[in-house]
Amino acid sequence: MSIKRIGLAAIAAFALSSVSAQAVTLRYANQGDLKSLDPYTLNETTTLAHHGHVYEGLTSRGRDLKIGPGLAESWEILEGGKRWIFKLRKNVKWHNGDAFTADDVIFSADRVRMPGSNFNTRVPKDAKFTKIDDHTIEVTLASPNPIMTAQWDTWYIVPKKWSEANNSAAPTPASATTPSYIALNSNGTGPFKIESHQPGVKTVFKPNPNYWGKKEHNLDEIVFTPIPNDATRVAALLSGEVDVIEPVPIQDIARVNASDKAKVLAGPELRTIFLGFDQVRDELLESNVKGKNPFKDLKVRQAFNMAIDKETIKARVMRGLSTPSALMIAPELFSGSKDFKNPKFDPEAAKKLLAEAGYPNGFETGMDCPNDRYVNDGQICQAIVGMLARIGVKVNLNAQPKAQYFAKVLKPGGYKTSFYLLGWTPGTLDSHNVLYDILGCRVEGTPRGESNLGGYCNKKLDELTDKILVEADATKRDAMIKEAFTIAIADAGYVPLHQQALAWGIAKNVELVQRADNQVLLYWAKKQ
Repeated sequence: MSIKRIGLAAIAAFALSSVSAQAVTLRYANQGDLKSLDPYTLNETTTLAHHGHVYEGLTSRGRDLKIGPGLAESWEILEGGKRWIFKLRKNVKWHNGDAFTADDVIFSADRVRMPGSNFNTRVPKDAKFTKIDDHTIEVTLASPNPIMTAQWDTWYIVPKKWSEANNSAAPTPASATTPSYIALNSNGTGPFKIESHQPGVKTVFKPNPNYWGKKEHNLDEIVFTPIPNDATRVAALLSGEVDVIEPVPIQDIARVNASDKAKVLAGPELRTIFLGFDQVRDELLESNVKGKNPFKDLKVRQAFNMAIDKETIKARVMRGLSTPSALMIAPELFSGSKDFKNPKFDPEAAKKLLAEAGYPNGFETGMDCPNDRYVNDGQICQAIVGMLARIGVKVNLNAQPKAQYFAKVLKPGGYKTSFYLLGWTPGTLDSHNVLYDILGCRVEGTPRGESNLGGYCNKKLDELTDKILVEADATKRDAMIKEAFTIAIADAGYVPLHQQALAWGIAKNVELVQRADNQVLLYWAKKQ
């Protein structure tokens, strides 16, 4: 063989090896930001998914949403569900090399129940955690909780030693103006580490080479960039600048599917989009009505329910990609949903109810709405403003990015809202979660109703909710769930709007698992 041929062969071999060794980077864009790396700051699906690349719970959810082992490899239920023994995985390391032990779990159980945590409902306040040895813990409950392991897949365990050493023993509230160390840095046990984090700009994830679990992706790097503008986000996907976007705006689905570079993964989502009212304050924070709160009047709440045309929202705002809902839970999660019907859209009857309540000319209220969290959230709120104007209610809309929105309306921000739009996917995929977190009475010192921003309260519903938690007979349990939702509807405590559809944009050389809970989990991603 000539020297020339040898040279060409060597160059070809080098080129092939360079290609095969080229790093696989997946670029992901979402309409919302990743504000804090503290996994107890914000109980919100997109944030949970980001944190889930880095941190892990004692349990985990698979591709089919079923609960399985996580940092706990097994558990035993004793004394009718009042005592649980969890066997923790051995040889699991935190990203900084420290060993994962029972001390971390007990520390996390205390931390997640502290003021400032947005996850108080994940772990019962009266649950007692006892260390048996470094890899065994005992959890004792005051009453049985058959769905506890379903609550714990996104209760992420954090390291005790590292957190305390970095002044992060307490969680960072969403309303915090100065970020803590753990809000800007991470140390988990999960399949990815965070290499760099610039809030609002870019977050870079790298694979954890010492991950205890099976590697199910082929990525060398994930680069997350928030792109709030819909048109810019879609353009980035179609140009190849990013590989995955969430969501694809409804109006752009056909265009993405018609391109030669990308496609839309679509499917039903388990999230319910709804409206809520401040029913606690004696006077609304934002209203022309002084000395009283219109939303404390059942007739006013009923009028709002009758004045909002869910079918028009579906047709014009959601372009057919939503399912109008009569309940605060997706029909896939409660078999009794079929027995409930949406109230009739009747603005004239709504006007009469307002007049009977003492507001013949309507009234004025503020409304808080995110504009980068749910599908067409800002447009939905604009449509509602117009619908309520027809019955004489003037709505002053405050639509803003989710970081500012959540900091204002959630518990750490003091529930500062008069009327709002929110979306909710029950973390346990069970009705109890909605009845406890969203419909439960807010009681100081307990986590019940933590995400009940307007303070709706019915003690009979709470009593049913407590019975539902411990009832093992499915038929009896469903009957109680139906009764609880019937109470909530009679109280017109909320306005359920719809379940939105999932629409993720992915490059054609990317494989992704799409779960109905809308968590974009890239540890199952492959890029060719």
